Amino acid sequence: MAVSTSFSCAKLEALLLKCTSSNATTTISTTHFSLARNRKTLFQTHRGAIRCEVSASDVSVDPTKKPSTLSALEQLKTSAADRYTKEKSSIMVIGLSVHTTPVEMREKLAIPEAEWPRAIAELCSLNHIEEAAVLSTCNRMEIYVVALSKHRGVKEVTEWMSKTSGIPVADLSQHQFLLYNKDATQHIFEVSAGLDSLVLGEGQILAQVKQVVKVGQGVNGFGRNISGLFKHAITVGKRVRTETNIAAGAVSVSSAAVELALMKLPEASHANARMLIIGAGKMGKLVIKHLVAKGCTKMVVVNRSEERVAAIREELKDVEIIYKPLSEMLTCIGEADVAFTSTASETPLFLKDDVKDLPPATDEVGGRRFFIDISVPRNVGSCVSDLESVRVFNVDDLKEVVAANKEDRLRKAMEAQAIISEESKQFEAWRDSLETVPTIKKLRAYAERIRMAELEKCLGKMGDDIPKKTQRAVDDLSRGIVNKMLHGPMQHLRCDGSDSRTLNETLENMHALNRMFNLETEVSVLEQKIRAKVEQKP
Repeated sequence: MAVSTSFSCAKLEALLLKCTSSNATTTISTTHFSLARNRKTLFQTHRGAIRCEVSASDVSVDPTKKPSTLSALEQLKTSAADRYTKEKSSIMVIGLSVHTTPVEMREKLAIPEAEWPRAIAELCSLNHIEEAAVLSTCNRMEIYVVALSKHRGVKEVTEWMSKTSGIPVADLSQHQFLLYNKDATQHIFEVSAGLDSLVLGEGQILAQVKQVVKVGQGVNGFGRNISGLFKHAITVGKRVRTETNIAAGAVSVSSAAVELALMKLPEASHANARMLIIGAGKMGKLVIKHLVAKGCTKMVVVNRSEERVAAIREELKDVEIIYKPLSEMLTCIGEADVAFTSTASETPLFLKDDVKDLPPATDEVGGRRFFIDISVPRNVGSCVSDLESVRVFNVDDLKEVVAANKEDRLRKAMEAQAIISEESKQFEAWRDSLETVPTIKKLRAYAERIRMAELEKCLGKMGDDIPKKTQRAVDDLSRGIVNKMLHGPMQHLRCDGSDSRTLNETLENMHALNRMFNLETEVSVLEQKIRAKVEQKP
């Protein structure tokens, strides 16, 4: 792992002092230290603190070397700083999903769509995070970032997630997954294609990925890399569904919820069970449509306003849809056998005390009321499950339905992986092509410094009484010469990444120019960015 100059000095000073105290025969001022090339100083998180570990093989003493004009401490600092400045920024995803994390934890981490811009701003204010995006759904909470330092980025984002959710870092670490660069790219492509969904091939996740891009437009921190990643993910999601037909016959979370309810209800009660839907948003509307597809002709819908319910009623004219306001919600629950909840409420709508005194469900359904809660955070408190008269199911319980529908789409998923692999290579090639941007900027800055220095000499020799028109003409002349000289090299540094051969040639040109003009000795772009972030801190 690379080491930042601002962090390393005190740590390395202490390290060397420790070395000298343990070995009195070694004098720092006359000893040559070299870091073994195949080993790195390790910085690990341990109970919230950073621990620095250096093995004995990491620092070697060469008695044949003559004393350096630099102290050993300065050499070690320079070596650490050099490694840090050469570290490349990484795309990372730090997430928790239905596959790794229970709903009790996911609901604490959930971020409403309206809060995504704020979350992006907070993430990008962290020292080592440059770009960010949030994908928060009922099945996953994933943070995508471009990190200036991989390991520090993980630490900062994890601590941010802990702070915003109130979940200890140790608990998060047990459930979260970390993916970097190519693996992170493949993951978001699989997510967009529906391969990572609880319901394989479901289409709602693609709409949610699109929403990330829509919300991110114009938000500082939703930068070129992350924006390009999500836009490419949308393309992959569309292509997979078109070329593999993976969505054919696929169930969604809403349809799985309906299937689950019908699996748990006595078969004889399907036609007459009293259905209640709380929330008429996208999920609620899909529940209604799937109920209708299963033969339900009458249901009650509770929603904040009647407008959405009226639109659904207009679309499904052959179905009796009765609207009720939120103020009558408890009364409606008492008159229902099955209640589907899908609202954006951040606190439970139903607790044990709200439900315990309600009249029982009909004998036709066994006298027990069913709550099918597909919201995250949950609309039905876990305490409600303690009641004998109630059965509560949440999104994690849908796995039973999903397992029965999954086999038919596994073959199509394998076909989708081939597409994702191809698209991942294209995205990585595009991102690699961006590597030349810092060289282009440094080359232009190098040429501009020479131009300005020579222009100043020229104007000085011409005297103080030069007409402004002449000064402008000389200035324009120098600019024109520099631009024409740079045109060829700049053209050979530009590449869209679509052709691997052209990309390799472009990167070779970049390295050649860096060597010819000694551009690599300039302060790295990463270090500049980190310094700017630190200086912005109050």
